[in-house]
Amino acid sequence: MQERAIVHMDLDSFFVSVERLRDSALVGKPVIVGGLSDRGVVAACSYETRAFGVRSAMPMRMAMRLCPDAIVLRGDLEAYSQYSEAVTSLIMDRAPLVEKASIDEFYLDMTGMERFFGAYRFATDLRERIQKQTGLQISFGLSVNKTVSKVATNYVKPAGQYQVLAGEEKAFLAPMPVGKIPMIGSVTAQTLRNMGIVHVGTLSQMPLKVLERSFGKSGVMLWERANGIDLRPVVPYSEQKSLSKEMTFDQDSTDVVLLRRILGSLTEQLAYDLRGLGQCTSCVTVKLRYSNFDTHTRQITLPAAASDHRLIPAVVELFEKLYDRRLLIRLIGVRFSKLLQGQEQLNLFDDGARLAPLYHAMDGLKNRFGESSIVRASGLMGRHERRNILPKSEN
Repeated sequence: MQERAIVHMDLDSFFVSVERLRDSALVGKPVIVGGLSDRGVVAACSYETRAFGVRSAMPMRMAMRLCPDAIVLRGDLEAYSQYSEAVTSLIMDRAPLVEKASIDEFYLDMTGMERFFGAYRFATDLRERIQKQTGLQISFGLSVNKTVSKVATNYVKPAGQYQVLAGEEKAFLAPMPVGKIPMIGSVTAQTLRNMGIVHVGTLSQMPLKVLERSFGKSGVMLWERANGIDLRPVVPYSEQKSLSKEMTFDQDSTDVVLLRRILGSLTEQLAYDLRGLGQCTSCVTVKLRYSNFDTHTRQITLPAAASDHRLIPAVVELFEKLYDRRLLIRLIGVRFSKLLQGQEQLNLFDDGARLAPLYHAMDGLKNRFGESSIVRASGLMGRHERRNILPKSEN
């Protein structure tokens, strides 16, 4: 069987780099992009600030205490999206199979290129082309799978490139702290440290049953990643078009409070499904079918999201605008479309980074004990009252 060649490419300090292209006076200075309120968080930071201990997702107050001379910018998502599209276009034009994991992160499947050009040489040329045509620095890692390639990229950032040869995955990962594995967040990393597991090499030697007992289904994945095993394919983000859930009532209803609760519950379930697939949505649609079978929909586009606190308000807002006839409702539904492979990008204007560990913990409990093991209080009534829920996944 032919060894895979998977490249992971990641733009270095992307938001900061874009700001420096727009204002050269920022070059070489400590720069932070993020929320400016008291509850704001760091969305991105320059390497000059990292020398002081500043990190992404850190509360802005703490970041400013660590680096009081930092220049703080609110950020411009529209500008970042434009630069991201330029880089995406360059990669799509050259690589045979591309997965856009986030606004600044890509996976390329270069399997078979060794016969014609060489995956490492190809990735090197592509990296140089991106830097020359956009002015943005980008790093890459190359190995036989996604996990090892991403770790390799982070290992050589900024402005670096690194190849882990086939068969050397475990040796490359072994000395690294467990938190370097992409799927291991701060909560899981601390749990592992409490178990005496500090380095990836130790994690790779743990009995599988012990990890399953402690982490449920995720324990198997932890063991595989620590052993350099990751069979996930590179999936073009356009492959799956939408996810949706609908509910048909046994008795038609005009109870607005109940309808809001059920929509919130449906959205919570879809958001959990999205995160499990490693995807985000950038288009939300609400569907209403009245008792006379008239069907109406309304949709909104938004920055790529997979978190309840961003998606539920969007769904409720659409419902309020759509439900203006106050007739009996037979069916309601929510649909997520324009799906993007990858994790939700830190939002510059809300508390998304602060809530990320909470979602990670909640999803872990659902993975281990079932989806209904933990739900939002506002969705409890909707879950008890709902009837005939029809999950949909369109390809």
